[in-house]
Amino acid sequence: MNNEICEITCIHEDKVNRAKSKLANFDTPSVSGFFKILSDENRLKIVHALVHEDELCVCDIANIIDASVATTSHHLNSLKKLGVVDSHKDGKLVYYFIKNIKILNLMELGLNFKEEVLA
Repeated sequence: MNNEICEITCIHEDKVNRAKSKLANFDTPSVSGFFKILSDENRLKIVHALVHEDELCVCDIANIIDASVATTSHHLNSLKKLGVVDSHKDGKLVYYFIKNIKILNLMELGLNFKEEVLA
């Protein structure tokens, strides 16, 4: 059996200190929360649909992800709080759209990563 556990407590103290220093200034909870939001399959499906369709009504998004309007609204609210999507109302309908175009880069990065890993 291959044992990949270090038997020494610290070899490169300078590297460890630099990494710890950079980590102290890194907003881990926010970044982790962002990725946690996108780790949900329904929210990822919503983002994917909005990337390709520019804007969609909540009821249409619910149909796309095969969920209730209430569940879909909950997911959209989470995405809206993060600044990923935004909405506008047209009568009784609420339309959602991608607010931050950088999400397109993230989606593309995820697809490229998947292709490289599975290649």
